[in-house]
Amino acid sequence: MTLFKYCPAFYILIYTAHFDIIKVFKLLHHKKGINSMLIENNPDIPLNTISGQRFIEEVIDGMYDWVRVLDRNDNVIYLNKAMREGLGNNPIGEKCYKMLGKDAPCENCISRKAVFEGQPHEKEETVGDRIFSVMSSPIKNSRGEIIAVVEVLRDITQVKKLRDAILKQNKKLQDDLDLARKLQCSLLPKDFPEDRIKFAFVYEPCEALGGDFLDIFKIDGDHVGMYIADVSGHGVPASMLTVFLRSSINKKMHSPSKALSDLYRQFNENNFDQGLYITVFYVVIDLKNRSMTYSNAGHNVCPIIFGKNRFQILRMPGIPISDWLEAPIFQDETVSLESGDRIFFYTDGIVELKGENDNQFGEERLLSILLNDTSEPSGTLNRIIENACIFAGVQRFSEIRDDVTLALIEIK
Repeated sequence: MTLFKYCPAFYILIYTAHFDIIKVFKLLHHKKGINSMLIENNPDIPLNTISGQRFIEEVIDGMYDWVRVLDRNDNVIYLNKAMREGLGNNPIGEKCYKMLGKDAPCENCISRKAVFEGQPHEKEETVGDRIFSVMSSPIKNSRGEIIAVVEVLRDITQVKKLRDAILKQNKKLQDDLDLARKLQCSLLPKDFPEDRIKFAFVYEPCEALGGDFLDIFKIDGDHVGMYIADVSGHGVPASMLTVFLRSSINKKMHSPSKALSDLYRQFNENNFDQGLYITVFYVVIDLKNRSMTYSNAGHNVCPIIFGKNRFQILRMPGIPISDWLEAPIFQDETVSLESGDRIFFYTDGIVELKGENDNQFGEERLLSILLNDTSEPSGTLNRIIENACIFAGVQRFSEIRDDVTLALIEIK
């Protein structure tokens, strides 16, 4: 055989330690350890010198990885240059564990496993202050008998340190996100005028921080404000916009359109990134006169009013809170309300929820539940969640891959 037939194959075999590398011994049989401990017991390995073996030896010794060969009794019969220099000696004939500073065989001895199972095995091993990934593979002769084991030790100390540093940083980021989520959730509605309306909501962000938001609040003794919003994107940038929304929207105005115009102005004064925007549907309920005034800033899923004898989708055009126009005009519309009327608010996450064959949950399923469920507002929303989970094939609503926000008001 020629040198060129041995060289590439040998390098690959040693480097990956996954193949039959009996050629190691054919090429390096002049090594004392191999002659005395292996070849004399395996007459099928020729003792003649093969041309080019010095070049092959230089290939092995040029490897950064440590390479050692053990006989079936765990005695070291070969070390490459990198391992000899790394250990500071050449412990040919020693037990494999003693050369690593141990007094007894490893509890998880993969060289033994490689011999008895005839399959490669891998583990991590600490040598001094260095950590190695060790691959141990059996070596077979031409009759298929396992005659030795080759082990390749790759230094992964820096990789492990880098991984640990990344895990530590990721934990810090996760802790920060958890704190931010708690802060965001603390901004959700807690107190509302229960004496004159019934109110329930569901808020389920798909990430630690969501882009959906809603709020309900008393403007004065006879007026209640309520808005639902959907911020572009998810995560930290979106959550920052929800904080801006809650802190900036005017909660004293009776005109939703004026409040949205004021919010639009403040948004542009803050110079947010051009790609960011907020869609907002804002209503003001007059509890004394049983009416509701509303305005829309680009919210594409408009609220629905329904009751015993009515059904109305509050469709209205509008520009999102953004920097798209210099001074857009928002408009107000007013509708009357009756006792028992319900107003349903939602974001697009629920209707765009995907089921089998990429079918969407859609408005029809949503309306069917709304119009046929007569339980309390919280019960109706729970019914929607149950049906959405069944449709999406998930056990928990938190597994949904989009922000979902629902709210239901009932006029007493």
